[in-house]
Amino acid sequence: MTKKSSNTVWHNATITRTDRERLHRHKSVILWFTGLSGSGKSTLAHAVEDYLHRSECSTFVLDGDNVRHGLCSDLGFNDEDRIENIRRIGELAKLMVEAGVITLTAFISPFRSDRSAARKLVPHGDFIEIYCQCPLQTCEERDVKGLYKKAREGKIPFFTGIGSPYEEPERPELIVNTHQQSLDECVQSVINLLLSRGLISQNLLVK
Repeated sequence: MTKKSSNTVWHNATITRTDRERLHRHKSVILWFTGLSGSGKSTLAHAVEDYLHRSECSTFVLDGDNVRHGLCSDLGFNDEDRIENIRRIGELAKLMVEAGVITLTAFISPFRSDRSAARKLVPHGDFIEIYCQCPLQTCEERDVKGLYKKAREGKIPFFTGIGSPYEEPERPELIVNTHQQSLDECVQSVINLLLSRGLISQNLLVK
């Protein structure tokens, strides 16, 4: 990673995060979905965004595969590159929170230290870790992208759950059991958490 220049100075914007949240009529926050490949992170994140969008909330999903097509296209999948991948995502999510947007990230983010570092970038309460809990066997049976099969054949080194570890969250704000709960039930669990924290209001939500 290139060392930060000493010639840069932080510029304080005229319009604040509070101003933007007032315009959007809801608080901004990072919803950090984590879990094994095939655990339903992207599916759930996009379903939550769909519900919030229909409720006229300002949202954006940062999806693992999509980000690696651009912002992180220079990174591989060894431990060092995985760490840098999540560092970049954390910084981007931080900017989007300042923009007043409900930011949903769908990344395996296998290491606790990386998720902790992303959490520390924003004030307390602005980072909600959502663990999409699903047994490895179930994820492997789904194998929607055929990645587990390739990993078992040795074609994908450092694949999380096979050649590289996944460190489960110790104290996530929410656990959704995606192998037992329906997608609608998981979405409602996330919405209920946002409501309980006062990040969105009931009168905004679609019926």
